[in-house]
Amino acid sequence: MKTSFSTTGKIFLAIGSIMCIWVGAAVINALSYLNWSVSELARQYMVASGMVKPLHTMVDFYTHIKGIEYLICVAFFVAFPYFYMYVGKEQKQRPAIK
Repeated sequence: MKTSFSTTGKIFLAIGSIMCIWVGAAVINALSYLNWSVSELARQYMVASGMVKPLHTMVDFYTHIKGIEYLICVAFFVAFPYFYMYVGKEQKQRPAIK
């Protein structure tokens, strides 16, 4: 069984291969610039794309931490009643078998 690529398929394959080589070269170049630190490359990417805001002052840091603290408090306020109902259940009496 012989399979053949059409001309369009070969063009897409060539373009995809060129893009993969270009992206790989860009990542290797960025890593060499950052002294091969993958975590620093990820941090710079997240800051540049807006996923993470850089915290320049203590007030920025404190505001960020307070927001996370409020989310944790809400999660505990929701989870505690269910935990209390689970712990406070009365167990059924089972007759002893001799």
